[in-house]
Amino acid sequence: MKEVAKLTISCPDRKGLVARISDFVFRNGGNFLHFDQHTDLEAGVFLARMEWEVEGFQIPRERIADCFQGIALECGMRFDLAFSDDVPRIAIFASRMPHCLLDLLLRRQAGEFKADIALIVSNHSDVAEIAERFGIPFRHYPITPENKTQQEAAEIEELKANGIELIVLARYMQILSEAFVASFPNRIINIHHSFLPAFIGAQPYHQAFERGVKLIGATGHYVTSELDNGPIIEQEIIRVGHRDSVEDLIRKGRDLEKVVLARAVRLHLMHKVLTYGNKTVVFD
Repeated sequence: MKEVAKLTISCPDRKGLVARISDFVFRNGGNFLHFDQHTDLEAGVFLARMEWEVEGFQIPRERIADCFQGIALECGMRFDLAFSDDVPRIAIFASRMPHCLLDLLLRRQAGEFKADIALIVSNHSDVAEIAERFGIPFRHYPITPENKTQQEAAEIEELKANGIELIVLARYMQILSEAFVASFPNRIINIHHSFLPAFIGAQPYHQAFERGVKLIGATGHYVTSELDNGPIIEQEIIRVGHRDSVEDLIRKGRDLEKVVLARAVRLHLMHKVLTYGNKTVVFD
């Protein structure tokens, strides 16, 4: 397949933004494959995602970002440039429940998303056998209130030494510190076993059962320093009824968790998610 450049942009809205971006690509011999945009009129924010063929583009790929920088500075843009042949390195954090971890590993094995799962990290040793089975390095960092700061510092050092670009929390049952989250802004994806913002915290399925809900859900979101309140990437729901027990809700919920986390990870890896404030735009 042909090599493709992927550019995502967010900036204050103003006239002529589409023309400036299009002109940059056109004047340098680019052929657009996709161009999608959204303007949040209330927030006054312009967001866009575009793809063009690298073949025939007059600027070498390693210089495209530098050449676009002048337009970005003039328009107050935040932008990210990636290429279709990039293979980002991922670390998956898990605790004792392996369903989301196994699902991601099998999807990667089946070629559903392009990434190198470079590390599996856990605060327990339960998933070490899974890491060994898939031939992925496993790192065990037991965490207690007394050693949390030191262990997280060691984790950050390990992640940076391995060039990790995305961290996926596959039912990792530890709250990350503000310092840890700040080290990887918008690069930590969590799956929450609830349809946020309802039923946050512990035992959401028990809360839902007690309320007699007719729908349960799961939410994939970026991690911020505010617990379970980061920008939402993906959500899904399933109907439940009065005959369903708590165990039924948990079983159905785990199915949703796997699907929603996989979708969120894939959307991020395809550079289809843009954050602004505590919201996201997810392009088709």
